[in-house]
Amino acid sequence: MQNYKTPFLWIDGERLGPDHRATMPVVNPSTGEALAKLPLADAEDLDRAVAAAQRGFHIWRATSAYDRAKILRRAAELLRERSDEIAVQMTLEQGKPLHEAKGEIAGTPDFLDWDADEGRRIYGRLIPSRVPHQRQMVMKTPIGPVATFTPWNYPFMIPVRKISSVLAAGCSCIIKPAEETPNSTLAIAEAFEDAGLPKGVLQVVFGVPAQVSQHLLTHAGIKGFAFTGSTAIGAELASLAARQVKRSVMELGGHAPILIFDDADIEDVAQLTYARKFRNGGQGCISPSRFYVQARSYDRFCDRVAELVGSIKVGDGFAPDTQMGPLAHERRVPWIEALIADAVSKGARLLCGGKRVGEIGHFITPAVLADVPDDARVMHEEPFGPLIALNSFTDTDDAIAKANATEFGLSAYCFTRDNATAIRVADEIEAGMIGINSFAVGAPTSIASPETPFGGMKASGYGSEGGIEGLEPYLDTKFVSQF
Repeated sequence: MQNYKTPFLWIDGERLGPDHRATMPVVNPSTGEALAKLPLADAEDLDRAVAAAQRGFHIWRATSAYDRAKILRRAAELLRERSDEIAVQMTLEQGKPLHEAKGEIAGTPDFLDWDADEGRRIYGRLIPSRVPHQRQMVMKTPIGPVATFTPWNYPFMIPVRKISSVLAAGCSCIIKPAEETPNSTLAIAEAFEDAGLPKGVLQVVFGVPAQVSQHLLTHAGIKGFAFTGSTAIGAELASLAARQVKRSVMELGGHAPILIFDDADIEDVAQLTYARKFRNGGQGCISPSRFYVQARSYDRFCDRVAELVGSIKVGDGFAPDTQMGPLAHERRVPWIEALIADAVSKGARLLCGGKRVGEIGHFITPAVLADVPDDARVMHEEPFGPLIALNSFTDTDDAIAKANATEFGLSAYCFTRDNATAIRVADEIEAGMIGINSFAVGAPTSIASPETPFGGMKASGYGSEGGIEGLEPYLDTKFVSQF
């Protein structure tokens, strides 16, 4: 029996429980049973969090970049040491197989190490003057307290990535993680506390999402925000922040196209699809979704992918033979079923999967659709689950046009041995991140790595996290002219 820790609010270095606060259950998606009661912040708690973040900001910005880096590195070490216990908490509250939870945690502290160094390299510059005896200087200064909002699909990696960039830039942070997965983020706060982070520099709050975002984004004490989530919610938050003239980074939905040309190794691509698409139950914004396969290879690819996907073992995340766990929410199962039913009603073929598993938990078998018409919902609405849509193409122009025919522009992928084709696809596909001959960009198994920018275009958002771009949203540029 795995033990689930009691979650809490973390404000100004103090753990706040459910007494005199509204609560909501944290549910195990494998069993449907409540794991714990999560305390929800009220307006007073949020005001206290902002006040603490303002005090923490003045302490943190006055701390040298060298000393800030030491704390980030120490937090990274502690998270690595605690990875096994954090993974158990993640599997309990999010459902993903234990080996996937451990995999998510394994490389994530690298973000802290990277940003620790980037924070030491926040350089200004001198600009030669047109007149004698004038010094023209450009300085980079932290913007102030930043509010961040993170989802439940990668409940450790995404919070670490946001907190890391904000703190490395010299800002304080209030993070509202997903209420479904509180302990994955609280483990990060505890590591920072033990690493010596001053009180008030980091707060963790939970609550009714609309109320928390409204309160924080309209508060004069918050100077910027970062959000990862759906395009619809992101657009509302961006509008709210714009009215307050707050800096923002938006990482929104995706519906990644994959172009597979006849000269690609079809068996290799099928194996990569099997290994990558259904990780985390397909619940990822950069997960490959819309496959366009050149006509000569189409049938072979469809048959092989269906064979591989049909063999995936679905079950509880703690079972040693589980390859895909439950979906994180009960509502995700009928969503996938509805997308499949709509596509089939319009002429698509269901090659495998799409069936509920058992009567307890949020389980569904991974599904493969073929010959999906352009007007099917799944071709335009992000599935965010274990479902892929396959279609053939003959003309490259048509394939690229269809790849670009959604509002999304987060990630895209292409498989070809022809360098000219690869260059053309990279130039013409409308996406912030493009993988050529791999579903990984910048890291062996993931498109997200500390040294590379992660972000999209179009309705998939703006701004980047990671790489040298990651700290920029949290810095003001100040020009000083001195005689």
